[in-house]
Amino acid sequence: LVQYQKSLEIKMEVLGSEHPDVAGSHNDIGNVYSNQGKYDEALLQHQRSLEINLQVLGSEHPEVARSYTNIGIVYGQAGKNEEALVQFLKSLEIQLQVLGSEHP
Repeated sequence: LVQYQKSLEIKMEVLGSEHPDVAGSHNDIGNVYSNQGKYDEALLQHQRSLEINLQVLGSEHPEVARSYTNIGIVYGQAGKNEEALVQFLKSLEIQLQVLGSEHP
C-alpha cells in the first residue's frame, strides 16, 4: 500500500491530479484496501478513479467500465449485492457500446 501511495504522489506531481495514470493508481490503492476488507476506503479510491476517468476519457471508455466493475466488486464483497448489480450493469452497458457484443 505504501508503495502505491508513493507512486500516486509522484504521478500527481508529474502528471497532475486529472490524468489516466493517476486514476490507475487510485484503482490500485482501492484494490489493496478491498483485499484488506476496508471497503469504505476502497470505494473512495475507486470512485476517485471513476471521476478522473469520466472527466479525462469520457463516459464511453473501457477504463470507465473497469471503474464501475471495481466499484461493483467492492460492493459485492461488502454484501451490498443490489449496489453491486447496478455498477456491473453500468460497466456492461459501456462495454457493449464500446467493444460490441462479440468481444471476448
